Amino acid sequence: MDMREDSGPAGGGMDDGQERLARLVRNAARAYVRGLQLRLEPHDVNYGHWSVLRVLWAQDGLSQRELSELAGITDSTTFAVVKSLDALGYIERKHLPGNNKNVHVFLTRSGKALKRQLIPLAVDVNQVSVEGVSEQDLQTTRRTLIRIIDALARDELALAEASKPPRKSLRKAPSTTRPRSGD
Repeated sequence: MDMREDSGPAGGGMDDGQERLARLVRNAARAYVRGLQLRLEPHDVNYGHWSVLRVLWAQDGLSQRELSELAGITDSTTFAVVKSLDALGYIERKHLPGNNKNVHVFLTRSGKALKRQLIPLAVDVNQVSVEGVSEQDLQTTRRTLIRIIDALARDELALAEASKPPRKSLRKAPSTTRPRSGD
């Protein structure tokens, strides 16, 4: 097998044309996140903020637990992000009448206004990422990624059924089987 060093920006190592799919997907995801982070930075918003804001723009007033699940992040990460967004004045935390247990998160006027500024930045990253890619290739990629995600979600459910109760380490990682808000 002829192993050559791949010096391209996406390579990050050896490539014999058989680069592991998981690594390619991870590198693509990291590139998307980095591209968006660079665009969000001038607005004093980081990617963690973005993950929570995009969920709240779709459905305001969620509990922190619901927010964690829809954003696909851990409860402790959600707590830190919500605290930061509160300090920035983009959200406020409230107990709903008759429910002192759960804290619900609501966008402020300035948090809602961010949507008009930030959504175009994400659209820009998506457009840049597919420059030079044919529509047919994009549709094939989308279908393939959806099938991969579905297969891994089925696998996760099967493994979870086989190992009741789940190990602690698995309970901390966001599940691939729960619905998530789109990026």
